Amino acid sequence: MQDDRRLVGIDLGITSPHTVRVLRADGSEVCRRKAVPTTESLVEIERAALAGAAPGTRLEVVIEPTGPAWLPIAVFFIARGHLVFRVSSAKAADLRRFLSRHAKSNGIDAETLARLPLVDPGGLVPLELPGPEAAALDRRVRAADRLTRAAAQHKVRIKDLVRQLMPVSPLVGELGVSDLAVLERFGGDPRELIRFGKTRLAKLIAKASHGALGADRAERWLMAAEAAVDLYRDHPAVAFTDLADEVRTEVRLLRATQAELARHATERAAVYHWVDPLALARSLPGVAEIGAPALVACMGNPHRFANGAKFRSFTGLTPRASETGDTDRKGQPMSKAGNRLLRTTLVRAADNARRVDPQLARIYYIQMVERGKDHLGASCVVAAHLAERAWATLDRGMPYVICDSDGTPVEPDQAKKIIAEHWTVPEEVRRRRRSKKKGKAPQQVHAGHVRPGPQRAATRRPSPTPSSSRRARSVKQPTAT
Repeated sequence: MQDDRRLVGIDLGITSPHTVRVLRADGSEVCRRKAVPTTESLVEIERAALAGAAPGTRLEVVIEPTGPAWLPIAVFFIARGHLVFRVSSAKAADLRRFLSRHAKSNGIDAETLARLPLVDPGGLVPLELPGPEAAALDRRVRAADRLTRAAAQHKVRIKDLVRQLMPVSPLVGELGVSDLAVLERFGGDPRELIRFGKTRLAKLIAKASHGALGADRAERWLMAAEAAVDLYRDHPAVAFTDLADEVRTEVRLLRATQAELARHATERAAVYHWVDPLALARSLPGVAEIGAPALVACMGNPHRFANGAKFRSFTGLTPRASETGDTDRKGQPMSKAGNRLLRTTLVRAADNARRVDPQLARIYYIQMVERGKDHLGASCVVAAHLAERAWATLDRGMPYVICDSDGTPVEPDQAKKIIAEHWTVPEEVRRRRRSKKKGKAPQQVHAGHVRPGPQRAATRRPSPTPSSSRRARSVKQPTAT
């Protein structure tokens, strides 16, 4: 019965006991307890929470994603048939400030969590724990993402150190295997590079790059080294030997990170085939070998979302709302309320997807040409639409089909031709978007938008007069998605 609801708020502790508050449906308190993540302790919490309740009552347990502490609690209560809600820390903090503005304690936090089902019943979704394959994919995706970010940090550190050793650094692009070979041997010490000589350095580079690079790359290294020696002239403030040793350390750490990343990436690919045997995620435009496992792992069970809009909101790609009276402010920043990895994956995929899918290319075109957004802003809008399409693809269990703007399926070559003819953003528009000092395109898109010809694409509306601008701000403007 509704009156027999038992709401359990648990403020999780990492090294300290968990604080528990149990409430009835009317908000009155049932009990207060402390708990630790053991079967005996959690069984006692369950017994105390259900004391006096009707048979068959299911606990509604609310927790925050506090480090690794939430998992034992979720596993125990879900396995015993109860409902578990994992809520964001931001939502819990907002309610806590309302309930107790001038005080904060573990008990207040636990009671706040217990009241969330009463305050926001529609905003809570029961937690679903993944099966063995999905759990394995989630761990591999997380490990690969963490190692990828760690490798990127090592590369940045290496470039910074080399720039100290050689201000005119030869590392201006991607850090290649030949660059790592040189740095591992000499640490970027310009004196050692000069003593080694061009001939031997070219052989070292050619061997590391399997013949792709050689004398030209060696010449660039030596030019940077000579310029550094000429500038520093053995100044005591420049610790060549120590800096070079630190570079070698970073190179070894980078190689170890890359080796572990390759191992986890191999396992990630193997597990992905069990979770998505039809490779539905990889049928999406722009979602490649790395993006598909990340998308599937972060989405989880697609059926837990009522529709594509719900999943789109889950990603955090939806704009914040700012509406009052007759005013509806458009162009608000993204909420960024979702998973960071999922959001990053979709934004990166969107930049490639709009090059091969005419429908997404049209969205990108409208955002750039008609709405005045820059490249990143337009890509985020495309990513939000791609999120809805990803959910529909996985929810229906059918591969994605690339279509023209009118819904007609097209081949990849046809799709690229359509994009080139109708939905390619003019270079002049891109230059204008990159400049923050020039005027933007109008924010309104007229109904019945048709494919522009060459003249239409280059036409701009005249700027409104000050009086018309004031009148326009007082009227709610129609928008197109």
